[in-house]
Amino acid sequence: MTYRSLKWLTIFLPPLVIGGFEFIRHDFLLDYLTMEAGNYLITLLTFVLSYLFATWMFRTIEQMSARIAEEQARRAVYEERERLARELHDNIAQTLFLLNVKLRRGYLEEAKTAVAEIDQTLRQAIFNLRASPEESMTLTARITKWLDEWSAMTGIEVQQDLTVPDQYFSPVQEVLLFGVIQEAFTNIRKHADATKASLYFAAERRGWRLTIRDNGRGIEPTDLSSHKYGLSMMKERATKLDAVFAIGKDETGGTTLTLSGRGR
Repeated sequence: MTYRSLKWLTIFLPPLVIGGFEFIRHDFLLDYLTMEAGNYLITLLTFVLSYLFATWMFRTIEQMSARIAEEQARRAVYEERERLARELHDNIAQTLFLLNVKLRRGYLEEAKTAVAEIDQTLRQAIFNLRASPEESMTLTARITKWLDEWSAMTGIEVQQDLTVPDQYFSPVQEVLLFGVIQEAFTNIRKHADATKASLYFAAERRGWRLTIRDNGRGIEPTDLSSHKYGLSMMKERATKLDAVFAIGKDETGGTTLTLSGRGR
């Protein structure tokens, strides 16, 4: 049933029930029901029918909303996979072109570096795709599992502090947040030269905050306009989350990324 059908049913059902009962009472039941008894009866009948109708209607709306949320989450997952596929295609195409140039010029060591970069890019892409947001686990558990595997794969120590209630975010928001985290830690592996990283993620009624730090070389102001860090992608996701995005170099070195939003 569509929302339009529910609207018209809500409009016509009460007057039909009440009007129909009054018609029957005045035409057929006046000899059997007093006016006072009729008033009590129509009140009780209206209450029972309203309760049954409201229960059914809200259950229907919840089911429809759940289907819509599921479809939105599935679409967000597909969009994330398409983005990963485009990024993988672009990175490999650029690296293969560079590899071809190095081989033609006889720069074997640089060619080996290009091959290693392709290998790392493929491993990271496959790793990200394996951690599908459709897995039947909470956002906190999925992030923890992904970071543990990322740390084992890269050899970079990751400190985690997550305090996020279950179902705090919608499925679509979870996909967007997970994409930002994946991109941030991919950048740490590729560009930071870090040995340690940390993730702090807390959510409560007043709002939520995500902070990612590393002890690497630190992002420079000139890097903030570079597309190779995926900053435009993370900013786009922050906009969809209605969140504030910031990234910069720490005074003590390394890079800090923050994402914060309003509470529920």
